[in-house]
Amino acid sequence: MSTEKLHPDAARVCDMIIAANRPPMESLTPAQAREAYLASRQLLQPEPEAVAEVVALEAAGPAGPIPLRLYRGHGADTSRPQPALVFFHGGGWVIGDLDSHDQVCRAFANAARSIVVAVHYRLAPEHKFPAAVDDAVAATRWVADNATRLGIDASRLAVGGDSAGGNLAAVVCLDARDRGGPPLAFQLLIYPSTDMGLDRPSHLRHADQLPLRRPTMQWFVAHYLRDASDQADWRASPLRAGSLGKLPPTLVATAGFDPLCDEGEAYAMALADAKVEVTLERFAGQIHGFLSMGRIVADSDRLIRMAAAALQRVFKVA
Repeated sequence: MSTEKLHPDAARVCDMIIAANRPPMESLTPAQAREAYLASRQLLQPEPEAVAEVVALEAAGPAGPIPLRLYRGHGADTSRPQPALVFFHGGGWVIGDLDSHDQVCRAFANAARSIVVAVHYRLAPEHKFPAAVDDAVAATRWVADNATRLGIDASRLAVGGDSAGGNLAAVVCLDARDRGGPPLAFQLLIYPSTDMGLDRPSHLRHADQLPLRRPTMQWFVAHYLRDASDQADWRASPLRAGSLGKLPPTLVATAGFDPLCDEGEAYAMALADAKVEVTLERFAGQIHGFLSMGRIVADSDRLIRMAAAALQRVFKVA
């Protein structure tokens, strides 16, 4: 039996959620859920850091332009092309956007002294699987293809994301490996969803753990997937890919009190078994979503600095 305890910071966030007396997300429409998610960032996120530059961009996508936001961190060397992290926001493929993760992307850009390009892929249920995947792949390729004019070094390109964004980053890496690029130097997977079966022990162990209760996760998946057969598709469940070999160095961060904990750690172990260089860091006592709760949860900053240090090693940023 586990002796792991909920971190006091995480417990404070859970108490705030209960005190707010908001209806469960799964009782809301997607539009209502998006509004509630954006409202919560005012309470949970610290003030966004100033960065050296922010640029609105659009990538050519399979269904039209994909909104991007480029952040150039303080300390980035503008005299030569810079490494970049292409970042996919979390939100269960249903909620979240460029604004929901603006603070996080700014912090990554400054901490890594590099460029971050945030991607606003199409959301479900208006755009079912694999629309988000198609956009994530297209955006990454676009950044690589346009690296020179963006001041990016295409040989030092990484992908990353949290939760649903971690799922998309993992899938983009697999796609790039199998379809001739672009070559990726690193993947940052923060409490990623890796198996749509939702049947790992942590899904039951933390079925009622805020903020991502089991019914909420089921609501996300039901909106995202076209039908149950999509669960087996590696583009939805990267843990079910035929091979995980020949992927770039990886950092997987999980949260101890997260329904997705076991599948994230299973992905890290599967990568290691496939001889991929992987670091697994479990944030004991933490809850899903803590990356964007830095006003309350100190581990958010610890994760950002840990990820930035890993990126700097791969990017060879002095």
